[in-house]
Amino acid sequence: MALVLGVDSSTQSTKLELRDAATGRLEASERAPHPSVSPPRSEQHPEAWWDALALAGARLGRRPVAALAIGGQQHGMVVLDADGSVVRPAKLWNDTESAPDAAVLVERLGAEAWSRAVGLVPVASYTVTKLAWLRRCEPEAWSRVDRVLLPHDWLNLRCTGVAATDRGDASGTGYWSPTVGEWRPDLLALIDDDRDWARCLPEVKAPAEPVGPLVGAARDMFGPAIVGPGTGDNMAAALGLGLAPGDVAISVGTSGTVFAVSEVPIADPTGTVAGFADATGRFLPLVCTLNAAKVLDTIAALLGVDHARLDELALAAPAGAHGLTLLPYLDGERTPNRPDATGTLAGLRTSHDRADLARAAVEGIIHGLLDGLDALHARGVGRDGRLVLTGGGARSRAVRQVLADLSGRPVELHTDTEMVAKGAAVQAAATLASADPSEVAAAWRPHDDEVVEPDTHIDRTALRAAYDDLRDHAP
Repeated sequence: MALVLGVDSSTQSTKLELRDAATGRLEASERAPHPSVSPPRSEQHPEAWWDALALAGARLGRRPVAALAIGGQQHGMVVLDADGSVVRPAKLWNDTESAPDAAVLVERLGAEAWSRAVGLVPVASYTVTKLAWLRRCEPEAWSRVDRVLLPHDWLNLRCTGVAATDRGDASGTGYWSPTVGEWRPDLLALIDDDRDWARCLPEVKAPAEPVGPLVGAARDMFGPAIVGPGTGDNMAAALGLGLAPGDVAISVGTSGTVFAVSEVPIADPTGTVAGFADATGRFLPLVCTLNAAKVLDTIAALLGVDHARLDELALAAPAGAHGLTLLPYLDGERTPNRPDATGTLAGLRTSHDRADLARAAVEGIIHGLLDGLDALHARGVGRDGRLVLTGGGARSRAVRQVLADLSGRPVELHTDTEMVAKGAAVQAAATLASADPSEVAAAWRPHDDEVVEPDTHIDRTALRAAYDDLRDHAP
């Protein structure tokens, strides 16, 4: 039996899934943590990702694999010098220090032109703005930059000696065009027009195109495996879920994302919808919020309870939390673009209790994600298929039920909750077999374990209106 390994190198940890290459059956899994981060400055040294991969791999045991692929947190900026050494810690997707640089870039080119060029409008999350920040704020480090990579690209380099990325992750940089499938060094020239940007960027591999075999310490851990191109975490999750056009996935992790598969590229000059590419040759329009599962962590800590008890409290309160509404922009926000925002709790009275606060937290997260669902629909993205919930937050019974209640739609859940690692394993299997990743994903598509039905007695229109009013008028 050939085994493939899916790697999820996320913000919080590295997760590994070992699967049967033919059937997708899960054989083993392990994880190891990354250093915690907190915006506005959110940074990790890439060596921490490698250390976590090695630790999780050691826990998995020395089981040779035939192929592996890496799904990584999107948008992070990894800069190397001419010797291949990391110049400074990587700025992550949820680092908001480059918000002023994003504004300058948008002003120079215009939001509509950015959207047409690369399918997105720069905000602090995207790599292009972090490069602008680096030149402005750390000129000495900037002078040493010889190569620019994303987190999963850097792990590919450590594993194979080859700096390579894929179209999915490349499409989240702000300098790769999903429409024409090419880097846009002319956009990077807005930051520095004296640099040979084409030489600084990794090769973009096609879906299921091998990067190379494992070498060095990675080969010692996993054997002489073939390495697939890897991709961004959301693109890997779409593979793990086996998304088809018309399906919509909502992921509640450190960030919250709403995404769907599209046969055509999407451009949104408002910047709300990011017109990414996917890992199969199609496209993955996506809306991302900065504040999702970490909001639950914060409220649980404030209430002095664990997540199981937070769930119980949230489900004990009625829909609408007796008029208590939370705008959960605790770490600033990306959608809408309010990098300096803070959370707002409205309607608080002496009659409110712990259960109301727990319910308001869950509803605030879901309201923001449903704004994303509306934005996708407004851009012509179909949503008549499945509504699938994934990510670590999918373990929360309250999150499941509130999403069904506020969307008014059945919500599908699956036993496989680590969809990024599973999707990376799909890509590894496709690379091993020289197959279409979408066909492997369809064959591995999970069976429905549970469908959460909405409460039809809830006045969801009134609840959304209360949230919309708070969102539109909060500072």
